[in-house]
Amino acid sequence: MLTVDVERYVRLRQVLGFRLRDTSRELRAFAQFATAKGETHLREATAVAWALAAPSPNARYIRLQRVRHLARFLRAEDPAHEVPSLSLFHYSKIRPLPYIYTPGEVGQIVKAAGRLRDTYALRPHVYATLLGLIAATGLRVSEALDLQFDDVLRDGILRIRHTKFGKTRLLPLHPTVVAALDRYLDVRRRVATSDHVFLSASHRRISSRMVHYTFRRVLQLARIASTRTRPPRIHDLRHTFATRALERCSSGRETVARHVLALATYLGHADIANTYWYLEATPELLRDVSAAAEALVAREAP
Repeated sequence: MLTVDVERYVRLRQVLGFRLRDTSRELRAFAQFATAKGETHLREATAVAWALAAPSPNARYIRLQRVRHLARFLRAEDPAHEVPSLSLFHYSKIRPLPYIYTPGEVGQIVKAAGRLRDTYALRPHVYATLLGLIAATGLRVSEALDLQFDDVLRDGILRIRHTKFGKTRLLPLHPTVVAALDRYLDVRRRVATSDHVFLSASHRRISSRMVHYTFRRVLQLARIASTRTRPPRIHDLRHTFATRALERCSSGRETVARHVLALATYLGHADIANTYWYLEATPELLRDVSAAAEALVAREAP
């Protein structure tokens, strides 16, 4: 019974646009675990026992959270199902503070990428364009690496498919980004027939591991934050894009709301709380927003 319920739940969520690759695998494992105990309804004690088998506090929390979502879905139809309490495995994940690059440092990164040793003909062009595109759009690394030729649409639009949350979105590009991408594509089309925009030496999609390794080399060439205990990451280019976008936001209440919502959509955030996190992660930005909010309240006070 629970196995059928899990399949029904997973199928519904996938129709709504969620991939649920890891979630579906774990929920099926839970259903087998509960069925082996002879249960036809979801029981909190069983969910806790199954979650306890996970190897870490974070993994236990995630397991129970996934079962809890399933339980809420099933309980809406049958109150005999029990909804586990998340407080049993409360886990507070601490996100590392991002490194916010200055505009000058972003320029240094792109130039340094263009000076990479050409172990294959496209390498300097690939990384200069790849890093510049991420910095200019806030793309996730995986999203940039998954780009194919038919994702570069007319009128300066980029189609992002197979995103982190399984949804597709369209990104309008700044004319300078369109021009830089067009220059790269002119070179790229003469090299190989693969559909991927950014290619490895073997003319395939570049692995994320190789990109992170190469980015560390680019930082060395650019001489950026070489003395920091935790060096900047390529993902910090995405953080920098979001932070700069929020910095340019005006202080009007309705304008702020529209700006944050538009940014969340552009970045592909499933939860707008992930967009608000950039305010908390950047003290200077939080201070500016707080000052703007105080000024707004002062103007609107009777």
